Amino acid sequence: MTRCGFIALIGAPNAGKSTLLNRLTGAKISIVTPKAQTTRARVLGLLVRGEAQIIFVDTPGIFAPKRRLDRAMVAAAWDGASEADYVLLLVDAKAGLTNAVREIIAQVATAGRKLGLVLNKIDLIDRQKLLPLTQELATLADFEQVFMISANKGDGIEVLLDFCTAKLPESPYLYPEDDLTDLPDRLLAAEIVREQIFLQTRDEVPYGATVETESFKEQGKKIRIDAVIYVSRAGHKGILIGAKGARIREIGARARAELSKLLEKKVDLFLRVVERAGWDEEAARIRATGLTDPKV
Repeated sequence: MTRCGFIALIGAPNAGKSTLLNRLTGAKISIVTPKAQTTRARVLGLLVRGEAQIIFVDTPGIFAPKRRLDRAMVAAAWDGASEADYVLLLVDAKAGLTNAVREIIAQVATAGRKLGLVLNKIDLIDRQKLLPLTQELATLADFEQVFMISANKGDGIEVLLDFCTAKLPESPYLYPEDDLTDLPDRLLAAEIVREQIFLQTRDEVPYGATVETESFKEQGKKIRIDAVIYVSRAGHKGILIGAKGARIREIGARARAELSKLLEKKVDLFLRVVERAGWDEEAARIRATGLTDPKV
């Protein structure tokens, strides 16, 4: 009998959920940057391991929302946790027990969900501090198991995978064995461009921008992608375009190279930047990111 089920990865922003998803699946499924709140929508990573198909659910970091977009992101995280067969709480071991982590644990504990604790980034902390941190976290919730890992280096991943496999219910596979994610190519293209915006700009610019794929056309051995970058302010548009268009060309060049590798075809990528104040309060823009509009 095969096994199949959903394992949700939840945690505060920058806990390393997307890095872990990519490490667990062995493929680039979710975009990763050093900045917090990079992930905006739920992303599924699929892994066939033995007779089991593990469906990992990468969720946005949980934080106190301010914008309509923020509320949709946090709702996506909690929806991913509520619908999963098992929940893993990721905690940045270097940051420790923050107020954000306390609030997340409190909400999960009240839901009565079985929960595993994953201490990530253990390579960045004195190992002697791990046990006191684990003990402190254990006073807040009844964790079934504690894992100490480095998603970046791959430490502790096999033990975590063994545990996840054992937690799956008996079930036929829910996705084709060759699939790595449920992310459509159009959304993947937008995400890869957005990743470059995070990597190549600073301060408020990446948080004030969103990317939508306007057209995605396969033309023989190559793919033409047209995408629009919406920004909240005129100043952000200027930064993204750069002097004589240097910045937008660099964003496009790096995104194009990444997409060519992921899609295994030559990619022609065309970008344009549009100022659109208040896009993060628009239902259409929120839905275009793969989120469900909270309507309030």
